[in-house]
Amino acid sequence: MDELHASDPSRIGGHRLLGRLGAGGMGVVYLGRTDTGALAAVKVILPEYAEDDDFRARFRREVEAARRVESPWAVPVTGAGTEGERPWLATAFVPGTALSEAVARCGPLPARSVRVLGRLLSRALASVHAAGLVHRDVKPGNVLLTVDGPRLIDFGIARAVDATALTATDLLVGTPGFLSPEQATGGGTSAGPASDVFSLGCLLAYAATGRPPFGSGAVEALLYRTVHDEPDLDGVEDPELRALLGTLLAKDPAARPTAAQLDGRIVEDAPDGSVDWLPEDVVRLIADRSAAMLTLPEIDATVTAEPTTAVPRPGR
Repeated sequence: MDELHASDPSRIGGHRLLGRLGAGGMGVVYLGRTDTGALAAVKVILPEYAEDDDFRARFRREVEAARRVESPWAVPVTGAGTEGERPWLATAFVPGTALSEAVARCGPLPARSVRVLGRLLSRALASVHAAGLVHRDVKPGNVLLTVDGPRLIDFGIARAVDATALTATDLLVGTPGFLSPEQATGGGTSAGPASDVFSLGCLLAYAATGRPPFGSGAVEALLYRTVHDEPDLDGVEDPELRALLGTLLAKDPAARPTAAQLDGRIVEDAPDGSVDWLPEDVVRLIADRSAAMLTLPEIDATVTAEPTTAVPRPGR
């Protein structure tokens, strides 16, 4: 977490802002604490979007849809302000480590860990899609590993399935290397639920091998490989997992299972509030991140100033 900038607000929507969790193309995400002590990730929309009436209308619809997402594996919306000068959206803050950091520090995950991850995230995506949303940016940085399972986060560029796209057709929405072929060729407007499933396949391949399945480098080269090349799954020795990844990464969206179907295809027991599905070094990393939350500043006590009357000091 980074410190607040001088231009950042100190409070928004009943949240005292403690620091910056990140910044993207559409807004800044802050760590906030309510007056009752609950932590939240508060995304504040940038002024150039807040001034756009079409964006505000779409933002209202998406907030309503996001409130309908009910899954223990997706962070819930805890509050929103759609009418003020700076629209904002708050979700529950869950201490943990991003999948991207866990793999970078500890290496690829075992096959069982990847299958558990896939099954639980498929349930999260099924809830997102059932609410009429497409996430559009499923990637390792948007998955938190926590003490009781993974969480899908950041609906910052999610779009209602039936909504008119705000972005131009040639604007790339999402993260190259974790985009679907239809996103790579058609921009953000071509993203549907099947695109999220392809991105989940990229994420799981990354978790299993430690690298994106279509490599890295220049954006144009990444997009070309995503559309035309087969994914690099070298290192995935488990035959069932390799077959699963191949299905998720099918070029044709119609050939991919839905998120709801994927839950039934993965034969792996989900954890029951435990972390035994993760390697020990990843568990230690999660514990370190969770412990760091205990050092956050507390809510300042509210002091009500009583009116005072000046009393002259007695003379000698």
